Amino acid sequence: MQIGIIGLGFVGLSFASVLGSKGYPVIGVDTNPEKIKMISNNKAPFFEPKLDLFLKNSLSKSLIISTNTKDTLKKSDIIFLTIGTPKSKDGYIDLSMLKKAAKDIGNSLKNITQKPIIVIKSTVIPGTTDEIQKIIEKTSGKKNGNGFSILTNPEFLREGSAINDTLKPHLVVIGGSEKNSMEKLKKFYEKLYGKKIKIILTNSQTAEMIKYANNSFLATKISFINQISSLCQNIAGTNVDDIAEAIGIDPRIGSAFLKAGPGYGGSCLPKDLSTMIKFSSKIGAEPILLEAVEKINENQIEKIFQIINKRLGKLKNKQIGILGLSFKEDSDDIRESRSIKLIKILLKEKCKIKVHDPKAITNTKLIFKNKIIYSNSISTIIDKADCIVIMTPWKEYTKLVSNDFKNMKKKLVIDTRRIFSKKKMNIEYIALGIGDN
Repeated sequence: MQIGIIGLGFVGLSFASVLGSKGYPVIGVDTNPEKIKMISNNKAPFFEPKLDLFLKNSLSKSLIISTNTKDTLKKSDIIFLTIGTPKSKDGYIDLSMLKKAAKDIGNSLKNITQKPIIVIKSTVIPGTTDEIQKIIEKTSGKKNGNGFSILTNPEFLREGSAINDTLKPHLVVIGGSEKNSMEKLKKFYEKLYGKKIKIILTNSQTAEMIKYANNSFLATKISFINQISSLCQNIAGTNVDDIAEAIGIDPRIGSAFLKAGPGYGGSCLPKDLSTMIKFSSKIGAEPILLEAVEKINENQIEKIFQIINKRLGKLKNKQIGILGLSFKEDSDDIRESRSIKLIKILLKEKCKIKVHDPKAITNTKLIFKNKIIYSNSISTIIDKADCIVIMTPWKEYTKLVSNDFKNMKKKLVIDTRRIFSKKKMNIEYIALGIGDN
């Protein structure tokens, strides 16, 4: 079975690399020439653990990289659409790239005899698959179930774990109305993952909604534990990590996404929650809980800033070192990063900012250019700093000890991830969510 994947971003390239490494015949399509050049040279255009290794392996086996949508449609039995659906300026989902791809597919379908199964893997609001179906039908002159079939198949990948999540997904969701194509896609996944894989078959609207419900709940768990963290901050002797561990043992709650910190970021949770709020309002369902989740997340950075302001007093010309720029470890993604938001606030206060991150400095330079100081050396960031703020729990930072901070001006460390033990820190150490600071 020939597979086509249109869109070689985080989801598409991860999926293509895993399939290719297993010997599946795959054509990966993208319109960005620089991206195509990098990928063809065994290099992913973004950092993701294990991805380069799997990409190189897949290119040596069966993965072909292309810019030709029509040729891919001619050759493929299943076409996965993994096209970006970013947040628009008004906070809603931007479907323009997906709609353009649908028109291209429709035009390409006009003069071919193949009847591919088109699978939307991109994150889209309920009703989008029906809208894309109509675009393809209008431009191709063919009907769903006749000249092509269209299904919804949302992904559940975590940045930093994309390869592992693609190799061993916890769930496959398939949405559609054309039973024959749904069964074919189901068999494809059963062959890929084995017949024990959990597969839910439903309609497209429900499949689309599952993805948003999933991410909205994960964001809710993060904001919940951050609300508890704020309470702990004001109650002497309380520790949010002990609380999270205890409630996480309860099988009704679970331990995942109960790690208090500066708030969630990245390309998915902020975008999806914002879209869910606006979508809910559009259809007349008041999103009270979701709005609270979003507000708590936004307030986390203000709370961190207030701690800095309270401890340092006048902030003008104070040297602040930021350890961690990516929204999470094992990623170079700074989209909606809490670190970026904190830096912007501190710059308005005329602070002098020095930053370190193992992977995200290049992306950060695109935002701040020469407004801040960058270094690949942690000690350079710490040296002569008035305050160090640990924002991302990279492994490199967990190895630091009290003596590493000896050359600071004012020995103040604010640890938003609680990667150190206060007992071992012979300096002024504030851990977010521990109430004896």
